[in-house]
Amino acid sequence: MTLEQWAIRHHVGIDALAELRVMMTPPSDPPAPAGTSEAAISNLVRLEASRKGCRLWRNNIGAGYLQDGSFIRWGLANDSATINARLKSADLIGIRPVLVEPRHLGSTIGQFVSREIKAAGWKYRGTDREVAQMRWAEMIVGFGGDAAIVNGEGTI
Repeated sequence: MTLEQWAIRHHVGIDALAELRVMMTPPSDPPAPAGTSEAAISNLVRLEASRKGCRLWRNNIGAGYLQDGSFIRWGLANDSATINARLKSADLIGIRPVLVEPRHLGSTIGQFVSREIKAAGWKYRGTDREVAQMRWAEMIVGFGGDAAIVNGEGTI
């Protein structure tokens, strides 16, 4: 199911859907200088997350053979090559504390956080990979999580 199909099913307006896409898209002027590597951006985002009480961990994704010849896949949403082609989980996965409103007894819950990291200066082009990464982010947001594709600080 696409995000558009889900929105129609749940009577989410086109304006709300457009706003959601804007919220999940990085700023057009990245805070890091163009040419800053994806690894450097990842470190900046993880440090920012920690300063703000959020914890993010690397979500390595891949597949390969072990020494005994058995095949293994690792990483979220990498159950099969077919799933991985349509839905690519983000580089960083974590959790942040959220104080629930008093009407919910004032308890603190953990909100799922997901950040796909891109090098500074990156622009969305709609490649198959980017579409699959956006599907992941849309799914996380649809379940109440916080997901975005980012290319600099200021995203947590």
